[in-house]
Amino acid sequence: MNRRYSDNSPRTGALFGSFEAALGVQAAAWEADVHRLARALPDGLRLGTSSWHFPGWAGLVWDRPYNAKRLSREGLAAYARHPLLGTVGLDRGFYRALSAGEYAHLGEQVPDSFRFMVKAPAQVTDGLIRTTGGRARAANPDFLDADLAWRAFVEPASAGLGDRLGVLVFQISPLPRRWLNDMDALIDRLRGLLARAADGLGANARAVLAVEVRDPEWLGRPFVAALKQAGATYCLGLHPKMPPIDAQLPILRALWPGPFVCRWNLNPRHGAFGYESARADYAPFDQLIDPDPHTRTVLARVMAGTVGAGQPVYVTINNKAEGCAPRSVGELARAVCQAAGQPEAAYACTWGRCTGPADSRRVRGMPVAGNTRASAWRARANSLCCAGDNEFDGMNA
Repeated sequence: MNRRYSDNSPRTGALFGSFEAALGVQAAAWEADVHRLARALPDGLRLGTSSWHFPGWAGLVWDRPYNAKRLSREGLAAYARHPLLGTVGLDRGFYRALSAGEYAHLGEQVPDSFRFMVKAPAQVTDGLIRTTGGRARAANPDFLDADLAWRAFVEPASAGLGDRLGVLVFQISPLPRRWLNDMDALIDRLRGLLARAADGLGANARAVLAVEVRDPEWLGRPFVAALKQAGATYCLGLHPKMPPIDAQLPILRALWPGPFVCRWNLNPRHGAFGYESARADYAPFDQLIDPDPHTRTVLARVMAGTVGAGQPVYVTINNKAEGCAPRSVGELARAVCQAAGQPEAAYACTWGRCTGPADSRRVRGMPVAGNTRASAWRARANSLCCAGDNEFDGMNA
């Protein structure tokens, strides 16, 4: 008789419990078509999720349900065994700076080919000191401090992860309006931070420096120039606080050639402050509730074009983008294979596809996006960031 176990299931004796604990979190079993899809993806392209501690991924990533605390502690090795998951977002350092030893412990759990996308501490990237509820209570004197960024983030992440460090992401939180009125001063501080970070990486020169922002006022020529000067790139942040994907592409064109880094964070249906709304709608994160085929198609074309030109690609997806990050990864992998001219691999693999809602929730289609805001930001970005003649096909999406 089949039986579904959870970490709270009754045990049949201490011996069974000890044996199960010794096994640790186990990966799900995948059909051969999943491996074929992974092999069909272009070299240099890594897909992943923004974290790994979700019990709802049982059957997709884990062999059975485990509680979130156990997955957070023990699930990374099982996650990294998935054929399609070659990277993961490491956001825990945003709330508390991690030591080199803590990074090393994480790095020891994954294969040599795996790469981490590591998020810088809020102590460096948030202009405000906030309460636990997120309310601003004071200006942050350490905002974009170059030396602190090196000591608290770049140096320990580089030393601890070594070659498994893929991307260092400086995600700059939303700033007060009065600060955004002096973009020159902000760009100067960012330029100093990136220069210190680039110089300090040293032997780990393959690691990518990327900057993600939450205010569209950053998106202009001075920002692009600062990134270019440091050899950094723009992390495409797909979040309702920012313009739609089409309107952000001119920034990437202006930085070409270079790596492509993207964090697909939150479905626009929920608005700029919609994380809790998305959590309520999408938990336990086992189904695609709000598929976003337009974003997926544009991403796939940019990814295929970038990696086809010999540049690395890193994309992580949050559960709150469509409802279930592993299923989003599967759909995006199929879209990339089609964009790269390998449709047979995409059609053959059904892993992660939803055949229908698992409960009474309705799988919704994306609303038709309003063109006014997207068109306005596309025009602004194009006027500020003049792309050269060396654009590749993916950037013309």
